This record gives sequence, C-alpha cells and structure tokens, in this order.
Amino acid sequence: MKKEKTPAFTVINTVCKLKKSEKILIVSNPESAAIAQDLYSESLACGGEPTLIFQPAKKAMDAAEPAVIGALKSEPDVFLSISHFKLGKDPEAAANPYTTQDGQTYDHIFDYLLNGKKTMRAVWTPGLTQDMFDRTVNIDYELLEKRCSSLGKKFNNASYAKITAPGGTNITIPLDNREAFFDNGNFSKAGSGGNIPAGEVFLSPVVGNPKVENSGCNGKIIFDGSMTFGDGDSIIDTPIDVTVKNGFVTTIKGGEEAKRLLKTIQEAEIKALKMEKDGKLPKGQGEIYKQNARNIGELGIGLNPSAIISGNMLEDEKAFRTCHFAIGQNYDGDAPSLIHLDGVIKNPTIEIFYKNGTSYKALDEGVLQI
Repeated sequence: MKKEKTPAFTVINTVCKLKKSEKILIVSNPESAAIAQDLYSESLACGGEPTLIFQPAKKAMDAAEPAVIGALKSEPDVFLSISHFKLGKDPEAAANPYTTQDGQTYDHIFDYLLNGKKTMRAVWTPGLTQDMFDRTVNIDYELLEKRCSSLGKKFNNASYAKITAPGGTNITIPLDNREAFFDNGNFSKAGSGGNIPAGEVFLSPVVGNPKVENSGCNGKIIFDGSMTFGDGDSIIDTPIDVTVKNGFVTTIKGGEEAKRLLKTIQEAEIKALKMEKDGKLPKGQGEIYKQNARNIGELGIGLNPSAIISGNMLEDEKAFRTCHFAIGQNYDGDAPSLIHLDGVIKNPTIEIFYKNGTSYKALDEGVLQI
C-alpha cells in the first residue's frame, strides 16, 4: 500500500523542491514547534542541510531576534518562516536599507534576498496551525498553478478594476503598469516565494496622493469576512465600513472590530514618527510610513479549494469566493509602512477594465469566471 504524503513532505519536495546539499533555514516559535520539526526532518531526508532556530512569537511591529537576522545574512538557498504570527522586523535594515544596483531599497534582509538579489526562495506562514497544515497543503498544485496563471494574465494591460459585493463594497482601484503576483505553491526558483497554504493572485493598486483628487483607490470597502489587527486575526461580527479617498483610508465605522482596526493604524502612525526621531528610520521616512499606514496596499483573490474562513488570515485570504484588501505596505515597494492589514470580503464581483476600452468580469458574486 502506497504511503500517503505528509504535508511536510509536500512542502519540502513539491513546493520548494529542495535539492541535495542546499542550505535551508527554518525559523519558528515554540507554538509551531511540531510543524517546524517535521519540516526539518523532511529536509534532512531529502539531503538538504537544514538549520532550525526558535524565537519568541512576534507581533506586527516587533523586531526579529538578532540571531534570526544574523542567520538570514548567511544567505540560505531556502528560508521557511513558520511563525505563530510574524517573523519580526529588521531594525538594522529599517535604519539603513539595503539597496540594489537598480536603486531599489529594502528595509528587511528577507525582502532583500528574496526580491532584491533574488538568491533565495521562501515560504512564510504567519499563524499556521496544525489543523490548517493538515487540511490545506496536500492539494492539486498543477491545477492551482493553471488557475493562478490564467487569472493573473487577466490583469495584463489593465487600467483599473471595480470591486463590488453584497455586503456593500464598491471601490475602484487603478492598476496601470501593475503586475499580478502568484502564490501558486511553486517556489522552486530563486526569487520565488509565498504562503503555505498557497492559493491566491494578488497585486498592488497604484498609490494615490491625498492632495490629488481622484488619484489612487476611491470608494467604500465593507470588510465582512475576517480582519488582521495589531493583536491578531479575527472573524468579523460587525462589518467594518472603510471609506477610501485618493488612495488612503479616511474613515472607519462599525463595532468593536472597527475600533481595533483604527487603533492598529493609529499606533503604526505614531510609531513611524517615533522611529524616525530615534534614528530607526531614515530622515523624512517617518511621515511617509505614517501616511502609508492608511494606504490600500493590496487586492488579492483566494484560490485554494481547501481553505475556509476560520479567523486566521493565512488561510482566510486563500478561500474560494473571497477577495481581500490590505491596508498599509504594498508589494511594489513604493508604499513602505509598518503594517499590512488584510481584510476579507465575501462573494465579490471583480470587473477589470483595459486600456483598449474592453472589460472582463473575473469574479461574479464570488464565482471564478476562468
């Protein structure tokens, strides 16, 4: 009888395609120790050279332990962040960012190696639980890759997209020259990476300007699935009503969840200014980080058939029949922030409008149209 593949085997051999003698760094917390140790064992079994480091669980604005940053500086071939919540920030790089030959700057060694030098491939799993690991990892990755590719191509040459939903969301986002990213579970090439569980297509709207009318995203977002806050993720009981003007959040209404979201944003604004004052951000960056704490940094579409809305954003944002927006830092590197807060919307309709005047409905009340 053929032995069933474990989720750890799938991550190491199917997702990362770890090769013999490759160096793999695994960083985890005591809360995720069992998963991390399984990944360590599978790395050894396939001939890799793993290193496993534990650090205390980190919240959204906490710094990673110096030993973790030091281990990343060794430039592993593969990096797995099996975190209870977050990997943690890189204070040294925040104060003195890494710069590539083309002038791109990175405020974390992780981003520099993955997206700047493109010498490392990576998996990051903020909030991964054993139940989620067991349910969502062993999926059809060939089918997922095809879906991601097909949907991602629909954003080529897009001018803007309009997102509506039964809960009241109605927002327009500019997409000129923005490229879609895939979290398709194929992280076998240097410079590639994403979440486990995998399964989304995502991109960053064009950044607005508070002083320029009709720039950036404009409209209303009603978060009615789940939300990331400074103190963790939660299923939303009372929908959060967010008004966006010229690319930035202007008002937040609702119940207790709305208050938590506003508190998280305000804390990030205050901390950004303090970090510049304390020399932990370059001069002039405090105001930029503060402003971008209200930026609309991402639109993502969930494509993992085994994912559900569970109150854990790592899984929730991958669920079928959903999309999500993030408030804060984006993925194109032109909106740095201390936060990236994802919020899920149920059963959205997403229509993409192209520069040639045509349009395409990618989702119709949550149903994928590819």
